[in-house]
Amino acid sequence: MFKRFSFQVILRIALLFATLLGMSLIFGNEDLFFNQLILGIVIILQVYDLLAYVKKTNRELQKFLDAIKHNDYTVNFTSKNLGNTFSGLEDSFSSIIASYKQVKIEKEAQFQFLEAIVSRLNVGIISIKNEEQIVLMNETSAKLLQVPILKNWAHLTQKKPAFAKLVNSLPKGGKRLLEIKSSNKTNQLSVNISPLYLLDEPYLVVTLQDINTEIEQKEGEAWNKLIRILTHEIMNSLTPVASLTETMLMLMEDAEGKVKPPEVLGDGTLQDIHFSLKTILKRSEGMLHFVEDYRKLTRIPTPELQEVDIKELLEEIKKLYEAELNKKDIELQLKIDKSAHVILADRKLIEQVLINLISNASHALENKASPKIVLAALSRENEILLQVSDNGCGIPEERLNKIFIPFYSTKESGSGIGLSLSRNIMNLHNGTLQVSSVLNQGTTFSLVFR
Repeated sequence: MFKRFSFQVILRIALLFATLLGMSLIFGNEDLFFNQLILGIVIILQVYDLLAYVKKTNRELQKFLDAIKHNDYTVNFTSKNLGNTFSGLEDSFSSIIASYKQVKIEKEAQFQFLEAIVSRLNVGIISIKNEEQIVLMNETSAKLLQVPILKNWAHLTQKKPAFAKLVNSLPKGGKRLLEIKSSNKTNQLSVNISPLYLLDEPYLVVTLQDINTEIEQKEGEAWNKLIRILTHEIMNSLTPVASLTETMLMLMEDAEGKVKPPEVLGDGTLQDIHFSLKTILKRSEGMLHFVEDYRKLTRIPTPELQEVDIKELLEEIKKLYEAELNKKDIELQLKIDKSAHVILADRKLIEQVLINLISNASHALENKASPKIVLAALSRENEILLQVSDNGCGIPEERLNKIFIPFYSTKESGSGIGLSLSRNIMNLHNGTLQVSSVLNQGTTFSLVFR
């Protein structure tokens, strides 16, 4: 096709050159004036024909490029006015347009398929582009947020400012709980935010899930667990109290149920009554301590969040405990990652958690050769971790799931509220307290700040 096009152009240029040559031979001859005029007109027509021939190709090419640019697949290409030379070009243009059209159809079909799947999910999905345009919002998310399906982020911000504030507060992603109130109920939503870049454009993908059912189930399990614990502790304390009270009544009453006179009660009976009263007093004090420990779990103050220098915090904790641990020949080490600088926390509450964990670690290192506790700070993705590790005996796997239960303790003298209290404190910081342990190798507790 290219050669044929070249031949047509060369032929026209050759004819034009021949005409110019003939014009030059007779130019200036007055007898051949009309011949010169005719040759001049022929030259003009030849130049016009050459330019028109080339421009026809350019116009078809421009039409092809514009069709691609504007996704216009209805354009037809014809070579009937261009001659047989351009029939191959016509076929190529039409083939490319058809291919682009097929790709467009497949792309649109895939998008519609994706929309159909997303619209049927029980999880709400919202995709936000450049913090302005809502590219995707399924019906579930609209239902959970109690708004219509919107295309503009500013409109959604106006209708649900609390949700927008939560999303804007996590530009690097994360997970939070959001409470949505309506006229007849309150929904607890788990909001998960994931940032991504697509074709150099920033997107936020937000997923929403109603966790009311899960929360109610967990609350029920927690209440059942708490009732079992309270019942167990109360029964353990009241059973001997009831038994001893019955014994004292038997010692102080006669067969008819009347109180014996003082002179009838012997020294042995008085000693038994004295012993029983002391035991009842001891068990009552134990019950009071138990109730006081329970109150501590339910009366944690609201954290006053401020920026806390991690290095300064851990060094202060080390100075506080170093002398006591040295007496037990326990080595205390600090390991602070350079990327872990600051956490947003209530310093006093976090100090309380760290002190409790170090105390537990020191108990786990009793009778251990080369005992060691490591205070560490490290950065992991969007999280900061403060860790307390020991090389003690470790915690058996069957106990790992129970150590955060209130009043459950692996120590004989333990109250069983330290770890529960510590986890509650971390929950109030929108974080968590995690544990990992290997028998005969050690245990690591991690304070996770998100």
